[in-house]
Amino acid sequence: MRFMLQVRADHNSEAGMMPSRELVEAMGKFNEAMIQSGVMLAADGLHPSLKGARIVFSAAGPKVVEPPFAQPNELIAGFWIIDVKSRQEAIDWARRVPFGPSAAIDIRQVFEASDFPADILPEGAAREQAWRDAQQEKTRPR
Repeated sequence: MRFMLQVRADHNSEAGMMPSRELVEAMGKFNEAMIQSGVMLAADGLHPSLKGARIVFSAAGPKVVEPPFAQPNELIAGFWIIDVKSRQEAIDWARRVPFGPSAAIDIRQVFEASDFPADILPEGAAREQAWRDAQQEKTRPR
């Protein structure tokens, strides 16, 4: 089962402040533990939303919305994608992240092609799963 661990932004991350050297070192050790265990598929931090854009879709067509978009705690500052056996294992990994007080991580399961009913993805399910498997193989630690 794949899960995305979404790191919630805060005023510091949205202001473009870099984490402390100590946090970077602790995160490196945490990431190494996930790599060594074989669960981490991807991980990255995100630039502040002020460097991004939002596309809002409506009947009139897509519209570009310039930042700021929302309160910092409603935005994502980074993420991991992990492959684990259960929701509880994803929770266990997230609890080990070396963040301090007021940090937050949302855990969301990633849809697999097999999660969709056959009538929604009848011929495309196998193609979709093959694409996902190929992508996962490219990012899996060797």
